[in-house]
Amino acid sequence: MSHETYELKAETRERVGKGSSRELRRNGLIPAVIYGDKQAPLSIALSTKDVTQRIHAGGFKTTVATIDVNGEKIKVLPKDFQLDPVRDFTMHVDFLRVSGNTHVVVEVPVHFVNEEKSPGIKVGGVLNIVRHAVELHALAGDIPEFLTADLSGLKVGDGIHISHIKLPKGTSPVITDRDFTIATIATPAAGVKEEEAEDSAE
Repeated sequence: MSHETYELKAETRERVGKGSSRELRRNGLIPAVIYGDKQAPLSIALSTKDVTQRIHAGGFKTTVATIDVNGEKIKVLPKDFQLDPVRDFTMHVDFLRVSGNTHVVVEVPVHFVNEEKSPGIKVGGVLNIVRHAVELHALAGDIPEFLTADLSGLKVGDGIHISHIKLPKGTSPVITDRDFTIATIATPAAGVKEEEAEDSAE
């Protein structure tokens, strides 16, 4: 299912504000906040290196982690992080307190498989991805790492909708009022040659 859990060490922050945040960053730390679960928000500082490694490893927002705050282990789900727009380092992270049965909304990436089994792509059709990720309701302990969209048998003009994707048990899409499109097989700009289209139809 989801990425393996991991643990980060943190310390509480007594001072908050721009000045103290800048000081933390100079010392190789990132300011962060743990909130939720009907408890007061907890301001903490984490190692910039450790957090950046986790963000670049993928699945950061879909993996439940443990943060050791001065010996107290708190289970969290990263909800948001800010990157410096110029220097691409992590500025701040928000964590949500969770237990295994906490309901969360997460954005789960879509993986597309079996392109070689799509007649539409074989004749030059283009995979037009409408959604690279889907927002799902899920339990914090059962967040899927990704969803699989199977392109087998799709012709030019066909599409994959959320109803075509097998959702893991206990998850449901946030959008419920329509069978929304994940991707389509679009006509290439030059058009499909008639002979190729006939070949693929045989």
